[in-house]
Amino acid sequence: MPSGIARLRSKENRREQRRGEEMGGLPGVRALPFTFASHVLAAAAAAMVLVWNIHFRGGLAFESTNKNLIFNVHPVLMTIGFIIMGSEAIMSYKAFPWSHEVRKVVHLVLHAIALVLGAVGIYCAFKFHNESGIANLYSLHSWVGLGTICLYGIQWIFGFVTFFFPGAAPTLRRDALPWHVFFGLFVYILALASAELGFLEKLTFLQSTGLAKYGSEAFLVNFTALVVILLGVSVVISAIAPAHIEDPHSYTAISEN
Repeated sequence: MPSGIARLRSKENRREQRRGEEMGGLPGVRALPFTFASHVLAAAAAAMVLVWNIHFRGGLAFESTNKNLIFNVHPVLMTIGFIIMGSEAIMSYKAFPWSHEVRKVVHLVLHAIALVLGAVGIYCAFKFHNESGIANLYSLHSWVGLGTICLYGIQWIFGFVTFFFPGAAPTLRRDALPWHVFFGLFVYILALASAELGFLEKLTFLQSTGLAKYGSEAFLVNFTALVVILLGVSVVISAIAPAHIEDPHSYTAISEN
């Protein structure tokens, strides 16, 4: 009896995996090249945001008399923790050659890490504002960012309860999966939008206080923002493109008949 239940559960997991891979779909486009491109872009974005905040902005600190060092933790954690870890979590179903159950756990854990690091990053922004006597939540970036991380948390809890533990009934999981994928990509795009607003806001503030508009730091921030956009595009395509292309007119299809 237990073995029969295990077989049914394994069959349902395979169906869930196929549904996840088939949703959306881009005819003639495979996910793998975009997944590789996303890894490269993620590494570039991480390196660029670290160079910006350590080399140009003076470093990182959770406690310092120089309050700017506290703020510097914010863009680093939001980019590397929230955006990049979130990107890897989305691509985990296409990037790793493991079983569906293992990839589900990796997906869940990476999103949890992204959520925690994003929350710490937001805390650092509030800490910087409070210790510097600056008002909180006055900009569109802060509104979108706070709303995004709240939606991210709701999405994670829903995914955990529905697809992991205790797990919903198979019919409910089947009906919920398209909405889970759609809402996840929506929240991810909101996170990208919030990051872009953050780069723009910080660079505009720095330029208003004397930073050269055509200096190396300004170019670095702008290029970092562009790399994050390209990363987001690659991740979304890799998420909705099928893992494999099935071409009924190919020689492989003929040989299998």
